Amino acid sequence: MAKRLVFNGFSMNAVSHVFHGLWRRPDTRQTSFNELETWVDLVRILEKAKFDALFVADVIGVDPAYKGSWDTYINEAVQIPINDSGALIGALIGATENLGLTLTSSILQEHPFNFARKLSTLDHLSKGRIGWNIVTSVSHNAAQNFGLDRIVPHDERYAWADEYVEVLYKLWEGSWDEGAVINDAAANRYADPSKIHRIHHEGRRYKVLGPHLSQPSRQRTPVLFQAGASRAGRAFAARNAEGTFIVAVNPEGARRQITETRALVAAAGRDPHDLLFIQGLNVVVGGTEEEARRKARDYDEDVSVDGLLAHISRDLGIDLGRLDPDRPVEELEIDGVQGVIRAFEEGHPGQKATVRDLGQAYAHACRITGTPETIADQLEEWQRAGIDGVNLIYSTTPGSFIEFAQEVIPVLQARGLAQKDYGPGTYRERLFAGSGARLNARHPAAAYRNAFAEQRLREPAE
Repeated sequence: MAKRLVFNGFSMNAVSHVFHGLWRRPDTRQTSFNELETWVDLVRILEKAKFDALFVADVIGVDPAYKGSWDTYINEAVQIPINDSGALIGALIGATENLGLTLTSSILQEHPFNFARKLSTLDHLSKGRIGWNIVTSVSHNAAQNFGLDRIVPHDERYAWADEYVEVLYKLWEGSWDEGAVINDAAANRYADPSKIHRIHHEGRRYKVLGPHLSQPSRQRTPVLFQAGASRAGRAFAARNAEGTFIVAVNPEGARRQITETRALVAAAGRDPHDLLFIQGLNVVVGGTEEEARRKARDYDEDVSVDGLLAHISRDLGIDLGRLDPDRPVEELEIDGVQGVIRAFEEGHPGQKATVRDLGQAYAHACRITGTPETIADQLEEWQRAGIDGVNLIYSTTPGSFIEFAQEVIPVLQARGLAQKDYGPGTYRERLFAGSGARLNARHPAAAYRNAFAEQRLREPAE
C-alpha cells in the first residue's frame, strides 16, 4: 500500500487569499474572517476529517505594485485587510485537540529572541502542535514597515534568514539542557541553574545574550516549513526545513524540483527524506466529470483577472499591468519570487514563460478537477512524482474543505492515501513516524545541544 499523503487546510487570515474575486460569492464566508467562529468552524471540519494541519499564510505589507498603484489591492481585498497569523493560531489551540497549527512569520517582523519565546509558548499550550512557515518577504512595503528603505536583495534575504534561525536554534535547542527542569517542590528547586545557559550570539544583524526564558516545549523547535522555490530558497530549505511548500505546474515539474532539492538536502548532510514536499492544489469536486468541469467554469467566471495579476505583480516585483502580455519573462529583471517562473518552465521543458503564461500558471496550474475517484487518481500521480502532501487551496471557505472532507477523503482513506486517525505524539511525530518529538540529529539545530554547557548562568560583568 502507498505511503499516505499529508493534508493541510491552506488559508489566510484575510478576505482573499489565492483566487481573488471569489469572496463576492454567496457560498463563502471570506468576509467573516474577523470572526473567531469562522475559524473554529473551519478547524473542526479539518480535524474531523483527520487533516494534518491548518497552514495559515501571511503578508506584512502592501505595495503600489500593479498599474503603479495599490488601488487594485484595496478595491479587491487582495490580501488586505489581513490579520496576524500567529494570533489566530493561538486562538485556535483550545478549539482543537490533534490538528497541527502552522503560522507564517517573516524574519522582518519580529526579533528572534521574542519570537522564540512566543513559539515556545504556543507549543506548550498546544501540547506540541505548532509549525512555523519561515518566510523572508518580497515586499518593499514590508521592509519599510520595519525600518528599512526597501527590501534587501533576494539572496541577501536568505543570508539574513540563516542568522535568524541560528539564533532561534541556539535558544530552543542549546539554552536549556535536558533535565534542566527538576520541579522538586520539597527542595524548593524548579530548575537547575547549571543546565541553563546564555548563548552569547553576536552576528551581523543580532546580538543576543540569552538565556531562553521559556523552558523547552515538547518539540523544543516547532516543525519548520519554508516556501521559497528559488535556488537560494531551495538551498535554505535543504539546510533547515522539514517541509517545503511547492507550486509545481504539473507532476513532471514537481518531479524535477523534488529530485533537485533532495540532492541539496543530501549535500547538506541530511537524509533526502528529512524534507517533505507539500504541493499547493485547488480541488474542484463533482458527482460526474461534467459537473466538476461546470463548477470549475463557474468559479473561473467569478475570478478577478486584475486581482490575480496584482497578486503576481507583488510577488514578482514586476508591475505586470504595464507590460506586453507576450513579453518573455526572461527579459525582465526579476528580484521577487523567482520560483514562480522556475516552476512554470520546469513543467514546460523548452518553453520560456511569458507575462501571459504567469497569469495562466497561477490561475489553473494548481487545480485538479473531477469526481472523487478521478481526483484520487490524480493525487496518486502527484505522489508518484514525489510529493509527500498537499496544501489544499480553497475556492470557497469552508465549502471547498467540506467537499474535500466529505467526498474525497473517504476515497483516499480507502486507498491508504489519507490517515483514518491521528497517530500519537506531537505534530513532528505524526509527520515523521518513529522520529521522536525533537528535531533529528542530522538537522543543523542539533549542533547546539549541549553546546553551551560550559557557560554557567550568571550576570555579565559590569
